[in-house]
Amino acid sequence: MSEEHALLADTLERLFGDAFGRLDPKTARCDLDGALWKQVEELGLPLLLVPESTGGVGGGFEEAQPVARALGRFAVPLPLCETLLAARLLAAAGIERPAGALSLALRSEGSLAEDRFDGTLDAVPWGAEVAGVVAVLPGRAGPCAALLSPAAAAIERRPNLAGEPRDRLRFAGARATSAPAPADAATLFDHAALLRTGQIAGALAAALERSIAHASSRVQFGRTLSRFQAVQQQLAVMGEEVLAVDCAAAAAFAKADRGEAAFEIACARLRANLAIEIVAAGAHQIHGAIGFTREQDLRLFTQRLLAWRSELGNDRHWAARLGRDVVARGPEAFWPDLTDRADATGAAR
Repeated sequence: MSEEHALLADTLERLFGDAFGRLDPKTARCDLDGALWKQVEELGLPLLLVPESTGGVGGGFEEAQPVARALGRFAVPLPLCETLLAARLLAAAGIERPAGALSLALRSEGSLAEDRFDGTLDAVPWGAEVAGVVAVLPGRAGPCAALLSPAAAAIERRPNLAGEPRDRLRFAGARATSAPAPADAATLFDHAALLRTGQIAGALAAALERSIAHASSRVQFGRTLSRFQAVQQQLAVMGEEVLAVDCAAAAAFAKADRGEAAFEIACARLRANLAIEIVAAGAHQIHGAIGFTREQDLRLFTQRLLAWRSELGNDRHWAARLGRDVVARGPEAFWPDLTDRADATGAAR
């Protein structure tokens, strides 16, 4: 990790860690935290992926990795990952970004005609609470990047397993600010999955941290759980999973700044999805029944992990995509393709 990345990670750990420290697990909700969002804006984080030439910070996906990981590690109720990508797409399309948080709609029905949208945007994170929703919609002349106001929609609140808003927005002739979709639009889904992988990595780490702390303090049969070999082995396996996901995510984030990263993103996301089952199950086995109570904050992470596993592509989606890519390239290309990948620092092997 570079000095700049370490500084950013430390800043986010203090900001989000302080916010999480004030949280009562029993009453924790996933409504957008307006006060915390203001602090995030003061740091310039929403414009991290926007080029300096259009008023942004000019950072890349490597800079976004510690942001996504911190969001997951501290169960932050903000659509910051969505805003990062939405602001980036709006800047590339030449559409003015409204003040406030933004969200993405990656599932839509309907079409855009003369800057009017009739249709539905589904599973929109914090769709009822953001200033605008960005989507790539079919238009008469081809795909368009569009900015829509939730105020013009009929909204159905639909939380995921963790209680995070995944709203359905229905529009009837609503005005949209649109422009021809830029090249970045083609990778929007993959980049959203990449940022979610970063969040998963952070939540996995949080579940492991809590499991180690519980095993080190909980006494059974006259000694702490951490003294039992079976528990030690389970914690070791969980630690391997967390580190594997961190490594896979780091390689994918680095490659995303250097060109085509579909293979690395698919590998990282599938690896993260598979780790969720092992780490979430292990954490609850170590905590026992107490891990399911509202007084414990473990559920804030494991519920998110289980919800995220099926969002932005489940295990089958990513495994099938990797399989299709490998088959399309042919058996002779498999090993050269595999060994020609970039490592976590972005240097070619």
